[in-house]
Amino acid sequence: MVEEENIEEACRKAVEEDDGPKGVCYCFWGPIYWFKMLAVEMHWSFVFGVVSIYGINQGLGGALSRIGTEYYMKDVQRVQPSEAQVYSGITSIPWIIKPIWGLLTDVVPIMGYRRRPYFILSGMLGVVSMLFISLHSKLQLVFAILALTAGNLAGAVADVTVDACVAQNSISQPSRAADMQSLCTLSYSFGGLLGFSISGVFIHLIGPKGVFGLLTLPAALISLVGILLSEPQVSNFAYNEVNQKFYDAAKSMWTTLKGPDVWRPCLYMYISTTVSLNINEGLFYWYTDSKEGPSFSKEAVGYIFSMGAIGSFLGALLYQNVLKNRSLRDMLFWTQLLFGLAGMLDLMLVQRMNLRFGIPDYLFIVIGEAVSQMIYRLKWMPLLVLCSKLCPSGIEGTFFALLMSIGNLGDLSSSWGGGLLLHVLNVTRIKFEDLWLAILIRNILRVSPLCLLFLVPKGDPNAFMLSTKDEAETSEPDNIELASLIHSVDDKF
Repeated sequence: MVEEENIEEACRKAVEEDDGPKGVCYCFWGPIYWFKMLAVEMHWSFVFGVVSIYGINQGLGGALSRIGTEYYMKDVQRVQPSEAQVYSGITSIPWIIKPIWGLLTDVVPIMGYRRRPYFILSGMLGVVSMLFISLHSKLQLVFAILALTAGNLAGAVADVTVDACVAQNSISQPSRAADMQSLCTLSYSFGGLLGFSISGVFIHLIGPKGVFGLLTLPAALISLVGILLSEPQVSNFAYNEVNQKFYDAAKSMWTTLKGPDVWRPCLYMYISTTVSLNINEGLFYWYTDSKEGPSFSKEAVGYIFSMGAIGSFLGALLYQNVLKNRSLRDMLFWTQLLFGLAGMLDLMLVQRMNLRFGIPDYLFIVIGEAVSQMIYRLKWMPLLVLCSKLCPSGIEGTFFALLMSIGNLGDLSSSWGGGLLLHVLNVTRIKFEDLWLAILIRNILRVSPLCLLFLVPKGDPNAFMLSTKDEAETSEPDNIELASLIHSVDDKF
């Protein structure tokens, strides 16, 4: 059996070395060959799950949801930018507590299945929440926030299962860890590009509530993934042992998390995210203001954000093909520095310095958005690869969700900190005199994490492997697919 697996692996490497597209043909056939290679090595269901969840639900649906929510809060609920900043943080709370959803799917099967029911139920929740917003003409703000939070809950539950697949495959095939993160990022970026490109048109034609009605389709896709998922049924499950299993999983996560190889990069990830204050709501209100700002149309706003998606897409390609083997500290140093400098483009725009050089507002902001998102993606890609390597076997999904929740907690802190800054500087729906100062403070704080780079490993994140006491006793399943997560959890408990 071992000899057959070795022969099969050798054949795969030979195909990769000899039959791969080369030269000019690589520009066209290269991506197709790359997808085919991942589908063969990781199983097609893994690639399908990543593209469906990351590309369609989070990329396409997330782009439509972001623009729709921006205009919904501004034009329908008519809240201040500082308030909208806080509300966006509240609706993202389900992403912060992702480990809870990971634990549920790991240790609490429903009708004998650990994954399929959670996919189906989360998709149904997403459909109901989006319909609830779209069908109510005068929905109170508190119920709108609850519905948006429920929609994020549906996405978070689906995301945690796909994250588990990525983490497990990264451990079993460390040489493909960067490829898997690139697949996630490219799917997300391409879906986001499409979503942002059409968002403005749909906002103009059917309004924000109509866009929420369209979001029922990506939500329904989550349920479809659950229906198509092949998963063995758990028989005679001891529900009376659930509490003990929760305790064992929590103990295992804490044992791993308190190791210096884990908590140090986690601390850096949280601080670097938190200090980069999120003041996007203030900028959005300024973009669309007819007196103080450039008064961009709905279509223009969608196209601007689509350029950001292109920048993110290019950042993922650049990392995959050029930078994925670079030192982690070097990558974080330059990307963090460039991220702060790129923020100065917003300052130049708000001060209208671009007009002094004869550069139109639209062209300048498109360039700034693309550059900022490309640098942001380059900053996060090596951290994502590192996080996927920090997960202990048996609770890959839950622990990877915990690591991502640390980043999401940083996003929440950044959003609330940015909202407080906008409130203190009295940036409102119609007053933007001190918006430039908020941008300057944000840019200075962006470069402050440079003094904390000692918290992250020096070398290549692809070469990092987490050492555990039970590593020698842990066995990995042969076939890596969505259903394989069940086997790893069964072996653990």
